Amino acid sequence: MHHKVILACLLSAGFAGGIVSAANAADAATPASRVKISGHIEAGITANPDDPKDRQNFGRLFDDRANEPLLNQVLLTAEQTLDPKAPGFDWGFKLQGMIGTDARFIHSTGLLDHTGKQMIQPDIVEAYLNTHFAASGTAGGVDVKWGKFVTLEGTETIDNTTNTFYSHTYLFNFGIPFNHTGALATIHATKDLDLMVGVVEGVNTFKDNNGKLAFHGGFSLPNLAGGKMTFAFSTHIGPETPHDNKNYRYLNDAVIVYKIDDKTTATTDINYIQDDGPRPHAKGYGVAQYVTYAVNKMWQANFRGEIWRDNNGFFVAQIGNNTDLLRFERGDSFTPDPRTVGGGVTTYGALTVGLTYKPMDALMIRPELRYDRSLNDTKPFNDSKHKDMFTAAVDVTWSF
Repeated sequence: MHHKVILACLLSAGFAGGIVSAANAADAATPASRVKISGHIEAGITANPDDPKDRQNFGRLFDDRANEPLLNQVLLTAEQTLDPKAPGFDWGFKLQGMIGTDARFIHSTGLLDHTGKQMIQPDIVEAYLNTHFAASGTAGGVDVKWGKFVTLEGTETIDNTTNTFYSHTYLFNFGIPFNHTGALATIHATKDLDLMVGVVEGVNTFKDNNGKLAFHGGFSLPNLAGGKMTFAFSTHIGPETPHDNKNYRYLNDAVIVYKIDDKTTATTDINYIQDDGPRPHAKGYGVAQYVTYAVNKMWQANFRGEIWRDNNGFFVAQIGNNTDLLRFERGDSFTPDPRTVGGGVTTYGALTVGLTYKPMDALMIRPELRYDRSLNDTKPFNDSKHKDMFTAAVDVTWSF
């Protein structure tokens, strides 16, 4: 009897209309999840016609191996971004894991930094809680990241899908951090000004290598020149030499992005780094200039020029053994691989041209040609015998 009453009510209200209304009510009661899961797979190869015996492309990290295919990244991300319209408290998170050859260079000391000597290694790129708070006197409140996150500095990133080229600049490889562990607040002071203030363990550290915290922060101006230009400055200040909490390292970076027209964008990345630990104080500085031109929906033409000075021969190197970089960062006592060598006091110049081809949203192919040269009398390239180096590379990325 009970079922007959229900059926009669449905018929009197209109069966189809009742089903639609019930579905709408269910949707309203259960909003769509804000958690997004994504990933990609990147593989590439860098051809070096000089075929160096040590199999190294000097001054490179993620594309360091000459004439050898690399599985650079298998990257998986789970993320809930903050609601930009949230009037009060809101929260989100990001968890990003990697397996690939790139992980050799981005490990934070104290976290998966003893994962073996293999080319392909695992890493946790980011793992943080993100919170938003309303704050009087601000236009958009305050966001705070708690955990492990990538640096504010530079225009290139670990996640290859946001980069213009397969290869990276000297500036990215040696002039900025990769990641930090700590807390970072972004204050949305006005619609035209964001301020970033953070306290972190240090540069590429999960467990600090000297026991003293560091400052990481900066500011950004997103709406200059009528919305065509953005400017961001970031800095990191703290002791970064292993077992030395007195001598500081200063890493400073400024990025200017200018939209010339609907198809053409110019990006300038300016960098200065100083470390007071070595004697004499080590300095590095330079600039990288990018220009991209969107030919159509599938093709983009890319240009990059860079000059970067390693003033004391302290920063730029090639890493022969998969664990040498981490051992340096931890301050281990060890004998480096003979292929792990520096380039001396050198001013590096590099020109890169390439294409980005996206026949579909999930697929990206990036061929490039690159020419590197020492602009003084050093010979850091190709078994430490040449003043210059030419490479041709291509990477393929499948996103899901």
